[in-house]
Amino acid sequence: MKLKLYQIDAFAEKSFEGNPAAVVPLKEWLPDQILQKIAEENNLSETAYYIPKAKGFEIRWFTPGSEVKLCGHATLASAAVLFNEFDYSQDKIVFDSLSGPLSITRNGDLLTLDFPNQMPSICEAPRNLIIGLGIEPNDCMANEDYLAVYEDEETLTSIEPKAELLECLDKRGVIATAPSNQYDFVSRFFAPKVAILEDPVTGSSFTHLIPYWAERLGKKKMTAKQVSPRGGVVHCELTGDRVLISGKAVKYLEGEIEINT
Repeated sequence: MKLKLYQIDAFAEKSFEGNPAAVVPLKEWLPDQILQKIAEENNLSETAYYIPKAKGFEIRWFTPGSEVKLCGHATLASAAVLFNEFDYSQDKIVFDSLSGPLSITRNGDLLTLDFPNQMPSICEAPRNLIIGLGIEPNDCMANEDYLAVYEDEETLTSIEPKAELLECLDKRGVIATAPSNQYDFVSRFFAPKVAILEDPVTGSSFTHLIPYWAERLGKKKMTAKQVSPRGGVVHCELTGDRVLISGKAVKYLEGEIEINT
């Protein structure tokens, strides 16, 4: 069995920036074991699969270790494949997912994800989070992930995560964030629990970050940067119980994989 595969740099202005995701278009779902093996073989933070439906598409995301409920950059990458490689004629795509319907709109070369608002709640920082990040945060909050808030960007960039401690936490991962002089805020994301020590640009983390920073800064439109080694700029907007996450995508690779089972 042969399948098309695209590798897209999401939230990137050019190749070798942003977060690379593999996208495998399917006509129907393959067994979960095969989907997981392909993701493991790709060895990227996410591999996205989608199938056509009567209205829109259905999408699923796999890390090298497991399926996840929500992924922003691989959704952006999947939309880029449909718009640019399959000449999808409309300016809006709706994906059904484990997190409900997700829409992506196109405005020139800027793609905008419409995701749920996942405002985190204040909590006590777990000991493994403090030791795993090496620096105690000023505040700690939680929803799908932990959100660790630091005083400044310099402190944030000095974090050296310890995978063996962070993977013991009861959440998917840890978002670390701080204010910035150049951007409204900056962030990093660590998720060794799903085989990702540090993710380059994590679209789903902004479902936590946007409502937090919108409330703290008193503004609904913001520009942020995930300050991983690759880095990526994200345009953010809070709209009630939804968040808009915008960025560009660049194709790096187009190929074919062969599955022998």
